[in-house]
Amino acid sequence: MVTKIPKRRSNHWLLLSPYLTLFTIFIVLPVAVAIFLSFTYFNAIEKPRWIGIQNYITLLTRDDIFMQKVLPNTIKYALIVGVGGYILSFILAWLVAQLTKIPRTIFALILYSPSLTAGVTMTVVWRVLFNGDQQGYLNALLLNLGLIDKPVQWLQSPQHLMDIMIIVSLWSSMGVGFLAMLAGILNIDEQLYEAAYIDGIKNRLQEIIYVTIPAMKPQMLFGAVMSIVNTFTSAGIGVALSGSNPTPQYAGQLIVNHIEDYGFLRYEMGYAAALSVVLLLIIWFFSRVAWRLFGER
Repeated sequence: MVTKIPKRRSNHWLLLSPYLTLFTIFIVLPVAVAIFLSFTYFNAIEKPRWIGIQNYITLLTRDDIFMQKVLPNTIKYALIVGVGGYILSFILAWLVAQLTKIPRTIFALILYSPSLTAGVTMTVVWRVLFNGDQQGYLNALLLNLGLIDKPVQWLQSPQHLMDIMIIVSLWSSMGVGFLAMLAGILNIDEQLYEAAYIDGIKNRLQEIIYVTIPAMKPQMLFGAVMSIVNTFTSAGIGVALSGSNPTPQYAGQLIVNHIEDYGFLRYEMGYAAALSVVLLLIIWFFSRVAWRLFGER
């Protein structure tokens, strides 16, 4: 007797249709439009005019601000805040996981809360802290200690703005990636550690390298992707601290600030679209690197 194999049903497409519709409208179409506009001259008033790869040639050969200021600033910011913040998130998540339940919950909330209130506290706390007059907390402290003889314009100084941006970003970098790592560490089976010590692991560092990190690769991947995206799409920090876009002497100018400058201040939408495509490719590249390190093979 031959049993007929039932035909595959397409009900799963019906279930996926809301997500696919929203993904197409809010992700696929905007990316496709941005790629198209990057090959045009578009000033938001006239119709886009096709100019080929001229925007990309301008980006690589004529935009001195991008090559000399924006790109180095973005790389420096990404290496310190992205990589440093990611490592710091894992270290703090591991330390918090060693606590008992109530202290662990309290410290997790303390570390996570700055990522929720960064926009408000940036203008309320950090600008007061680094205020350029004698009433600024840092200036007042240094003046009282005799370390400086006049107030320093911290947020308007090209020498200090990027460093302050990095401090503020690291302070508020314990977001969902940190929580994902904490959850991953807490859900590792204790029997893995017992088996590892039987096999010859001798200290906590080896335990982290050979057991903890391999056992929580999905959380490590999620944290890496979130860190990459948040770092390269950061825009408001330098502008909020300095109060201007462009930032003073482009000292805190990142790629997203450059896109906003050309897109919404100069209305060179085609060139801004080319910048956004370059940013998309950078994020995609580093996301692939993260997948190679922590993704399933």
